[in-house]
Amino acid sequence: MIKKLVAHGNSAALVIDKPILQLLKADENTSFEITTDGRSLILSPVSDAKREKRFSAALDKINKLHGKTLRKLAE
Repeated sequence: MIKKLVAHGNSAALVIDKPILQLLKADENTSFEITTDGRSLILSPVSDAKREKRFSAALDKINKLHGKTLRKLAE
């Protein structure tokens, strides 16, 4: 399957088809770990509840500390 990125504000987004999400047992609320080997992008659903909780806490902290700046960058 070949996909193209789509514009999403000042960013680019990759739309993941529903059958792939179902195969991964993921949905729009699933957190994904994004890694790279320098050539390929690797997306892995986060299934560890503790890890997902830490991720959400870190994201909340970043948004509290830098939310205003991030919103300005998005404009």
